[in-house]
Amino acid sequence: MNNDNMLSQDEIDALLQGSDDDYESLEQENVDQLLTEEERDILGEIGNISFGSSATTLSTLLNQKVEITTPGISLIYHHDLAKEFPHPCVALQVEYINGLSGVNLFIISQKDATIIADLMLGGTGKDAAPELNDIQTSAVEEAMNQMMGTSATSMSKVFQKKIDISPPSLELLNIMEGEGTKVVPPEETLVKVAFKLKIGELMDSDIMQLMPLRVAKQMVGSLIHRDMAHKNDSNESIKITEEKMAEEQKIMKDEKQYFDYEQDRSMNTEKQDTPYESRPSQTDVQQATFSEFEPSSIQKTDTKNLDMLLDVPLDVTVELGRTRRSVREILTLSSGSIIELDKLAGEPVDILVNNKLVAQGEVVVIDENFGVRVTDIVSQRDRLNKLR
Repeated sequence: MNNDNMLSQDEIDALLQGSDDDYESLEQENVDQLLTEEERDILGEIGNISFGSSATTLSTLLNQKVEITTPGISLIYHHDLAKEFPHPCVALQVEYINGLSGVNLFIISQKDATIIADLMLGGTGKDAAPELNDIQTSAVEEAMNQMMGTSATSMSKVFQKKIDISPPSLELLNIMEGEGTKVVPPEETLVKVAFKLKIGELMDSDIMQLMPLRVAKQMVGSLIHRDMAHKNDSNESIKITEEKMAEEQKIMKDEKQYFDYEQDRSMNTEKQDTPYESRPSQTDVQQATFSEFEPSSIQKTDTKNLDMLLDVPLDVTVELGRTRRSVREILTLSSGSIIELDKLAGEPVDILVNNKLVAQGEVVVIDENFGVRVTDIVSQRDRLNKLR
């Protein structure tokens, strides 16, 4: 400020533009208002679980060690996307069609995409072309599709409900040139989940997930609702247990009072002078008689018929899971393709006899051979009915 108490032009510009520290402080304040620290932690945990499984899938596809770090959560405004992504990228749009609603975008740089494509096509990744051709684009799309399929399965386990996605679509995204922007969510406020992606010694870069703030809030709300439902179920179970214990204690108290009353009455009766034979009988006590238990005629008939069939050979099948695919999808299968089944990891497998479900079990290894340990089995009558 000069001696005339007037602001210089430099001071005016500084006040209008603000310092970088002021800008960062304002950005952090906006983040805290739109997305709380708890919500950011929940989104980070969801990203950790879903992308952790995706990293395993990518490692299998590329035959390389793949590492993904803990994500960072931040907000991006639609008008600032050009600053965030000044260089050409590869974007995969994923739409949730079951369990969640909305779309999100997964973005990697075009350079990183060429390395993944080269590895998918049997190369070393060291001589990757600077740009993607049609075959390489298809290879990257296949890799990211399988990663997203695995991610959706992991999210189903997190939210404890089935999460389905539509077939993802891949686009070359160049925001500076206005190319491929149709896949970018139109909402003004977007949540960015950024991971560090490392593939062997070939790549150490970033992979980012963009989603509308509404979708991020929906994910957080679904997870909080699930936890609250579990807590309520637990509290209800505790309440039922306490009520049952109170009822049992009341029954025991009533029985004790009745026992004490009978004991006192018996002692008073013994003190009377009247001979036992002359006392009037107050209770007609008789010895209980029980009829012998005999198996029902139906059981006898079943057993007799079963004896005639014991040597009949049956086909026993263990089913890991099922899925339905179109002819086009079957024809595109190749060595290394992964087929997602309708069961979650760790679920019991079905044990079928002549294509009829009779039991469930868990897979074990016995002397380098697979086996199944039976964990649940249907009743004998149900099994007989299924074999008819």
